[in-house]
Amino acid sequence: MVSDFEQIYTSLFQYCKAREFAGFDPFDGLNSRIFQITPLKYLAPARLAWLQLVKRSPVDLRPLLLVEKGENAKGIALFALAELSRFRSTDDDGHRDMAVELLMRLDGHTITGTSADGRPTLAFGYNFDWQSRQFFAPKNTPTVVPTAFAARAYIEAYEALGDEKYLDNARRICEFITAELQRPIETDDEICFSYTPNDRGIIYNASLLAGETLATVGAMTGNDAYLDLASRSARYVIRQQNENGSWFYGPKLRHKWVDNFHTAYVLLSLNRIATSLSGSQPESDITIRRGIEFWLNRFFLSDGTPKYFDNKTTPIDIHSAAAAVWALAELKNVDERAMPLARTVAEWTIANMRDTAGFFYYQKRNRSFVKTPFMRWGQAWMALALARLIESGEDQTPA
Repeated sequence: MVSDFEQIYTSLFQYCKAREFAGFDPFDGLNSRIFQITPLKYLAPARLAWLQLVKRSPVDLRPLLLVEKGENAKGIALFALAELSRFRSTDDDGHRDMAVELLMRLDGHTITGTSADGRPTLAFGYNFDWQSRQFFAPKNTPTVVPTAFAARAYIEAYEALGDEKYLDNARRICEFITAELQRPIETDDEICFSYTPNDRGIIYNASLLAGETLATVGAMTGNDAYLDLASRSARYVIRQQNENGSWFYGPKLRHKWVDNFHTAYVLLSLNRIATSLSGSQPESDITIRRGIEFWLNRFFLSDGTPKYFDNKTTPIDIHSAAAAVWALAELKNVDERAMPLARTVAEWTIANMRDTAGFFYYQKRNRSFVKTPFMRWGQAWMALALARLIESGEDQTPA
């Protein structure tokens, strides 16, 4: 039988803390010291092929390829959010102090800058070179996804702890979004933000994370310009929804897939933007409900198994499981099925993907497990998912 969620959270968190919250990442293959001494590092196709080889291998090649474990800004933000959640649940000074310590670690990853009109900006990147089909982002390139999760950590820290420095950091992140990210789509009523300042790619969930940050800070500070940008970012993605309620990863032919965790990202960002706008965007309600209906019907088996793609079950990925629990716990006021499913997915994940050492496996493939304990992709996300589940009142030992 599954143990109670709080004990499992504590075991997982202690496992990660003992390792200084540092570890491998599915996308860190280009950190290989062997790869970096070859001329292949200058060729985009070689970088992409190498990264995918390391990521997809059923055996962890990183020690052999001299990839070092690292601390990831997004992972630290997720751990901070988890401990802030535990502090809200318990009012325990230990969780508050750990959240503050993690936020200080997060501060160590900041990428500072100045906008064209002289205002300070703040952003975050990944601790590895990253090659996508679309562009190359060297290590520590300012990137909207880790930056948005850092903003969420600062926002929740300000709300829980009352320290103005956290709100100031969130404001500076908004300056980065508005001043440094490109806008491949911009009209009077729509906008799309780029992934980094150096590309003009369109990725729906990434743009929405920028919009969500602007919406939350705009609502907290009364900044109507931020709220307008957030509304336009939501409107653009709302209009990209497919007839069946899904979203592709992006508009290009190479983006034509639908997966579990990016769907969760889109739904949660749209809901957060709508909440910040106080219901001033009525088209959001219909869109979110259509999206949730598709998500719940197509991505979960009856026993709680979280599928990766809408059209096949495997690989079963820890990130799909954790992001689902996290999003479902927050969407409980939108759909009454959310919390029961969050609990069922969490129970399935604990029963099938948790190691006796306390960490969670990366993937369950057709005939095997990939047990690498990725720190950001798996452990940080599961810590946040469990913390949110507990905060939602679901910390009960199953009968």
